[in-house]
Amino acid sequence: MKTIEFNVEGMTCGHCVRTVKGALAALGAEGSADLNTGKAIASFDESQLSFAQIAAAIEEEGYQVRT
Repeated sequence: MKTIEFNVEGMTCGHCVRTVKGALAALGAEGSADLNTGKAIASFDESQLSFAQIAAAIEEEGYQVRT
C-alpha cells in the first residue's frame, strides 16, 4: 500500500469532502479529506491504481489536485 498526501483546491463544504472521499472509494482507495487544510490523503495499491487515476477521478468531480 502506498499513502500519499496532496492538495485539493475547490473544497468549500462538507459535501465537497464527501465527494472527494467518494471518488477515492469508487476507485478502491482508502482516504480522507480535510476542508480546513485543503488536503487529502489516499492509500492505494500501486499495482492496481496510480496517483494519476486518483487525481483524474477527483478532478472529474470539479476539484483541482496539486501535489
